[in-house]
Amino acid sequence: MTDPAAYLPVLQSGRWFAHLPPDFAQPLLAMAHLRQLAPGEVLFLRGDAPCGLYAVVRGAISISGTGGRADEARAAMLTRLEPPHWFGEISVFDNSARTHDAHAAEASTLLQIPHDPLQAWLTAHPQHWHALALLLTDKLRTAFVAIEELALLPAGQRLARRLVMMAEGYGQWTAEGQSRRVIGISQEQLSLMLAISRQTTNQILKDLEGRALVRVHRGEVEILDLAALRATCY
Repeated sequence: MTDPAAYLPVLQSGRWFAHLPPDFAQPLLAMAHLRQLAPGEVLFLRGDAPCGLYAVVRGAISISGTGGRADEARAAMLTRLEPPHWFGEISVFDNSARTHDAHAAEASTLLQIPHDPLQAWLTAHPQHWHALALLLTDKLRTAFVAIEELALLPAGQRLARRLVMMAEGYGQWTAEGQSRRVIGISQEQLSLMLAISRQTTNQILKDLEGRALVRVHRGEVEILDLAALRATCY
């Protein structure tokens, strides 16, 4: 599909876009361009200039960062974004450089709302900044929850909670109770995301498998009993 409007059903399955007023949703779609990324392809890197707002309509985008001295730098996978997630709004607000790296986790299709046209449109229609702010505050709430979990919860509970959040699309879907049975993430990616060792990640997943809550495949985690998995989070 080459027409951004063809992905409207995907966009409308997401809570944020579905609740936009038509006089904001329609111009967003009109400004959109399609971007196709191959697996591993860079979308942007930390320090890059703002390039717009994005929506994932097919595939998945990995958001990651690195820290430490150059000779001892460590990578951290912060999140994996799948349809119908929007991202990139921080640079829309502050007009500053990208804060993290974004790569295609698999073959992916994005809608890109270019930075300059979006800024010009919002300047002419400032009443719609509030709707964009809701996208930002939703991410901020999720970030605070992750920080709290890192400080307070043992690794097993954090991993279970992250699997539940990913299975439920981080609460972004409009359909109540919607969930994903198979999560496209490897043990290595999970360990990087949660800042725990690969060995610990493997042990936790084996325990969950033994309790018939998940089944681990190569590059995937299959959720067998979401309700029971959710119960282990508390």
